[in-house]
Amino acid sequence: MGRFSPNELFGIVLQPIEQVSDTLERKLGLFSVVIISLSAMLGSGLFVLPALAMLELGGGSNPAGGIWLAYLLAALVVLPGAISKSELATAMPSSGGSYVYIERTFGPLIGTISGLGLWANFMLKSAFALIGFKAYLWVLEDIFGMKINLEYASLILLIFIVIINIMGVKRIKKVQTPIVLLSTIFLFLTCILAIFTVEMNWNAVLSRDAFGSGWESVASTAALVFVSYAGVTKIAAVGGEIKNPTNNIPKGILLSLLFSTLLYVFVTLVMAASVDPSFYIEEGTDHAREDPIYIFANEVGGYNFGIFAAFLAVLTMTSMALAGIMASSRFLFAMARDSLLPDFLEDVHGKFETPHWAIISTGVAMYLAITLLPVHDVAELASGFKIMIFIIINFSVIILRRSSNSHSWYNPEWKSPLFPFFQIMGIITSIGLLYLMGAKAIIGASVAIIIGSIIYFSYGKKHQKPEITPWNTFRLMLTNPDEVEHRRRHAAFHAADTEGTNHLNLHEFVAAMSALGYNGENQDSLRSYFHSADDNEDGVIDIDEFLIYVEETVF
Repeated sequence: MGRFSPNELFGIVLQPIEQVSDTLERKLGLFSVVIISLSAMLGSGLFVLPALAMLELGGGSNPAGGIWLAYLLAALVVLPGAISKSELATAMPSSGGSYVYIERTFGPLIGTISGLGLWANFMLKSAFALIGFKAYLWVLEDIFGMKINLEYASLILLIFIVIINIMGVKRIKKVQTPIVLLSTIFLFLTCILAIFTVEMNWNAVLSRDAFGSGWESVASTAALVFVSYAGVTKIAAVGGEIKNPTNNIPKGILLSLLFSTLLYVFVTLVMAASVDPSFYIEEGTDHAREDPIYIFANEVGGYNFGIFAAFLAVLTMTSMALAGIMASSRFLFAMARDSLLPDFLEDVHGKFETPHWAIISTGVAMYLAITLLPVHDVAELASGFKIMIFIIINFSVIILRRSSNSHSWYNPEWKSPLFPFFQIMGIITSIGLLYLMGAKAIIGASVAIIIGSIIYFSYGKKHQKPEITPWNTFRLMLTNPDEVEHRRRHAAFHAADTEGTNHLNLHEFVAAMSALGYNGENQDSLRSYFHSADDNEDGVIDIDEFLIYVEETVF
């Protein structure tokens, strides 16, 4: 049996997945789930990225207006990952989201690397929101007639959202709900106003020239805007705080993806058709403006309308950063809970019941990101991390499904349709987008792998016990399927031996056989099998009798 003891093998058949920590309350319903998801998307995805995307689509010099197709393509690539994540979330509805799924599937080393990559992705997405906050902050200068130090203002805002996060998700929901609803209504009404009052240039969004050099340009732009959909699955990161998770998580993820896709495509289509794409570029330069919604609103409704749009953008960026810190900090919390990071990150505030040290650590990292990294690099790195995680998530569903007979804790209440079509499609399309992203994606992945490996081998490995993961089983199924079955039967024996006597009585034998999926024609047939295996007729059978009889006679 190698280096795995009976106690370690015990978990292969019957041991359930580790449940979420009781220190986190389940407070979020379906409406709250969708609001949290949308608040993470209806920020930089519309208030900052469109201008960058137009420049990317046009080749870096001449902006192109067909970015709506890039947003649609990105959504199609996200869909398989969203479906896979919905399935995984109903089997493992705990805080930590994708990190938990990957760690349980592949083990602590890959879990550490992926957990840090996920944390970096959400942290960078939130930092991107604060960059957008600074871009629109000039509106407050105009309203109050005073000069504002943008760096100090973003630091004050960051401190504010860290405090709100520590105070708890209920307060975040109360802040986000009106902002998300107001932003959505405003963007929709602005588009309707543009359609009825502005001469629309549909050639700017539908002609051949609208899509740059063709599909390659559209695909590379889709890779850039991929980060816009990070919030679709962000709710899984707070799965331990969602009521009725097996129902609310899949519905919340898929409803959020549908709604956000329609909004992204509609808004960006009207933005480029009503306002010449060149207006979204800084005059006399080849740099994209970081306040495209202000440009759009100002051209459609005039100065005051534009001022209101900028003010609303400030609020929306704040809301997005609130949701981002909440989700990203849960990765540090989950990793610390699994002894892969120092245990102080697992501490939950006595009054507010939130992982306050994980939140504070994330806030510090966000400040460094917005201070040191250019906006385009932040967007690309965040997208690259997210695409790589989606590849692993789709692989996870395939591995867990194929090895579920040996890991019975994987029993999702919602399963992805057309398995494994969506998973394979998601893997192939995601790899294609990563290829188009080029060096930054490779650099980001390499940094995550190096740092994650260092942390695991210097800290996490010392606190881990050997275990057989679904990935171990999956690989063994390809190379030595007989050994997989042997281990599964060995584990079934020890799982049924609840008294630790290294023997099974009739009742325990029936339980072991049931765990292996064999119930016989009736209870009498299992009883007959038991007595046949009991060679010395002492009323119990040991591990050797069990394995010999089961492997040679029953199966």
